[in-house]
Amino acid sequence: MAVDGLLSVESHFDPQQTLERLEAEVKAKGLTVFARLDHAAGAAGVGMALRPTTVLVFGNPKGGTPLMQASQLVGIELPLRVLVWQDAAGKTWLSCVDPANLAKRYALPPETATAVGNLAAALKALTATAAGG
Repeated sequence: MAVDGLLSVESHFDPQQTLERLEAEVKAKGLTVFARLDHAAGAAGVGMALRPTTVLVFGNPKGGTPLMQASQLVGIELPLRVLVWQDAAGKTWLSCVDPANLAKRYALPPETATAVGNLAAALKALTATAAGG
């Protein structure tokens, strides 16, 4: 699944299992889970259908604060979010904003490269583990 500025990984599990695996891995890494946004449940609440579509919001101030110190506008993108969703073919995906894209979008200075790289590595590891890859 290719969308400019997003990273997507196909999961070997169904949406619920993938979400549970992601949340468990986030917590195991000492990150805080702030919210779970279940868009499919919201749609059902107004009588509309939507395939499984849930956002897990999580993070740690140590990771995001250096980026916001460089550009407070990055705060609109943080904490981190991963979307767990099912496509029309029944495949489950994990998608998130590519931290390198954030660096470009907000013209972050070179001294934030380590923080951006750390976020990218964390997202890659978390999504790979959740996906069973």
